[in-house]
Amino acid sequence: MEDFYISTEKERLNIAKIHQEIKDSYWGDYRTLEMTTATIDHSICFGVYTRQGEQIGFARLLTDRVVFAYLMDVMIFDPYKGMGIGKKLMKHIMNHPMVDGVLTVALKTKDAHGLYEDFGFKSIGSSPIWMAIDNAKLD
Repeated sequence: MEDFYISTEKERLNIAKIHQEIKDSYWGDYRTLEMTTATIDHSICFGVYTRQGEQIGFARLLTDRVVFAYLMDVMIFDPYKGMGIGKKLMKHIMNHPMVDGVLTVALKTKDAHGLYEDFGFKSIGSSPIWMAIDNAKLD
């Protein structure tokens, strides 16, 4: 049995902890608590929790459930980084009914290309940060 579980129940989210982690990140230091709360309100959220209920990770997703999904704010909190939890979170998200079958799934990263490549993401053009799984038919 896993030492953690993943839930999409927003009531379980520790918004203060999520906001602090985002403020400490390279991508979200400009966000106010109000902004963080709004992004959570308007996204499908994935919280990662210990069996005791402590939140140890987070990710959120915007999607139309058919053509496009945008994955954001994927993070595992210290001291749980480097334990493979991020890979399990990504596997859970990519197999979720809101994502499974979506033609294009995109994200931005500066430092986790290897993690996302394991799930089929590829760099978009010459961008150092944009990655996507793109199964859309253009012809």
